[in-house]
Amino acid sequence: MSEQQQTLWQFMHEQSDKLLTQTLEHIGLTFISLLIAVVIGLPLGVFIARKKQFSGAVLSIAGVLQTIPSIALLGFMIPLLGIGAKPAIVALFLYALLPIIRNTFTGITGVDASVKEAALAMGMSLKQVLFKVELPLAMPVILAGIRTATVINVGVATLASYIAAGGLGEFIFGGISLNNTNMILAGAIPAALLAILFDFLLSIVQNISFKKLKIGLYALPIIILVLASFYLIPDAAYGSKLTAGFTPEFMGRQDGNLGLQQKYGLKIHTIVINDAVMYNAAFEKQLDVISGYSTDGRLKAYNLMVLDDDKKIFPPYYAAPIVRQESLKKFPVLEKTLNLLSGHINDSVMTDLNYRTDYLHQTPERVAKDFLVAQGLYKPSRNGKDGIVRIGSKVFGEQYILASMYSMLIEGNTNYGTSTKTGLGGTKICFDALTNNQIDFYPEYTGTGLLVLLQPTPQKVQEVGLDKEKTYQYVQQEFKNKFNIQWLKPIGFNNAYALMMRKQQADDLGIKTISDLKRFLDSN
Repeated sequence: MSEQQQTLWQFMHEQSDKLLTQTLEHIGLTFISLLIAVVIGLPLGVFIARKKQFSGAVLSIAGVLQTIPSIALLGFMIPLLGIGAKPAIVALFLYALLPIIRNTFTGITGVDASVKEAALAMGMSLKQVLFKVELPLAMPVILAGIRTATVINVGVATLASYIAAGGLGEFIFGGISLNNTNMILAGAIPAALLAILFDFLLSIVQNISFKKLKIGLYALPIIILVLASFYLIPDAAYGSKLTAGFTPEFMGRQDGNLGLQQKYGLKIHTIVINDAVMYNAAFEKQLDVISGYSTDGRLKAYNLMVLDDDKKIFPPYYAAPIVRQESLKKFPVLEKTLNLLSGHINDSVMTDLNYRTDYLHQTPERVAKDFLVAQGLYKPSRNGKDGIVRIGSKVFGEQYILASMYSMLIEGNTNYGTSTKTGLGGTKICFDALTNNQIDFYPEYTGTGLLVLLQPTPQKVQEVGLDKEKTYQYVQQEFKNKFNIQWLKPIGFNNAYALMMRKQQADDLGIKTISDLKRFLDSN
């Protein structure tokens, strides 16, 4: 059944095992971090309620931590803790701290001073006043803070999939990359329902009288601990000795994980990870197999080996600019200018260019200019005033380089200015920006155009998908007819998907092809 015909319910039923796994991981991440936040935040709130001179500093620090963007906070954690659950749990813990500390402080300081004085007058110690007077009276406010922290963590935990920690974000980001609404909703709806469910259950607990609540409070840490253990359940189901890291987009593509399962029967313990940290994770031996791109500069940098695709599931991926027809009319010399790059970059050249940005950390602008100068294509900007050409790109180094090259070519050879909107994310975001007239063009790949954006029948894929010229001609014609978008001349290199391993490990295990990997997994 094609994606256009498949309903959300059918998709969720088909992916029910994976959906259950991701939901358990999501619940586990939420409550592991919440448990740590309660254990640390509650005593800290009590402390600043007693020592009010520290309250401003503690609450300010907790507040600043919560203002750090989620992705940035996860990024800060990676150099310290690597990838996986640890950095995700620490980030979620930091996000949960503020409401717990603040509400504990507010609840205790809000207890009527006369009540505390009466308790002391009856001979209670400060400890007894805390546990028998202040905490019981403050409990509704404290639970409101825990309730808020829980809802925050359920939402932020969707980002954990970016660093291979799992959760429902795998479906969401995979769907965004693949232009697959069913996949997005399959992750977003359960995440929203979890937030609503936990908020509802905690609201019930919050409104119970303290006498009835007392027994439940003893059980609460045990309940949170049990929910936190859900994160361990999916991992216990895998017996594979190797671990693969695949990007969200690769996981849902026919020329990706789906094809590996169907054509090779490949079954390997897989975690979803953002490609920005995937290569380094393989180099650091945190992953054994990764999905990657055949022209990626990090192949050379990290001594990775591409496994031969002996059953040919990865189609040719010629790169070429795709442009709105209206933009070609608006900017008459744009097509001629963009085609100046055609034929100048082969696979090895693109790999070297990517190496400079991915590993040597040279700016895409510098790499682009050096290349154009070497090829005799660079001209100083004319600072033209005949309109602004809007250039888009996806969120990886190769696209940044190409966008910079096109910007320099346009400004040096025409009277147009340029505006670059780089890092637009996956295929869906870039293509939607193009069709919605937010950009005029961006570099795309013929295989992506065929399988992700056009999604033809399996018969048509078999007919054109293994021949680079047929693939290019097919997507060129279909894009023009369906979307009013023109594929210009191919740049020259082929950036196909590939499976990669550390060369030393692959040699030690005798793995050269994907079929070799399949046989190794079956025998171990």
